[in-house]
Amino acid sequence: MSIRPLQDGDFDRWKPLWDGYLTFYEADLPESVAHSTFARIIDPEGDLHGFGWFSENGEMLGMTTFLYHPTTWDERYRCYLNDLFTVPAARGKGVARALIEAVYDAAAAAGSDQVYWTTQEFNYAGRMLYDRVGSKTPFIKYNKVLDT
Repeated sequence: MSIRPLQDGDFDRWKPLWDGYLTFYEADLPESVAHSTFARIIDPEGDLHGFGWFSENGEMLGMTTFLYHPTTWDERYRCYLNDLFTVPAARGKGVARALIEAVYDAAAAAGSDQVYWTTQEFNYAGRMLYDRVGSKTPFIKYNKVLDT
């Protein structure tokens, strides 16, 4: 079992997890978004980064994506853990925690001042883990979908 950066050739193993992630969050995105997202993840000059958690037989059981961005609150870049998903059979076995810790390690190596993420209130199982590996903040998220 290992965690490694996602790379060219992983799309067919990554895509079912991506689809499961979207289903969990009741999101319906065009197929082109999966392809463009994965292309950005594996692009060494891209803005997205990703890890996969692989079993001994090469099956991807978990994935995460993250990005770095500047902030006005520190001179260092901040790391946003954008997506995290594990297959149902891998839940409760440390896969998600290991992926989060891999992002922590990557962010520390990149000189980030912190890693943060958001989740839906109804993600109770995920929040039980997040309460152990991070600190819940008092911030409330707002957004406006733009017509472009």
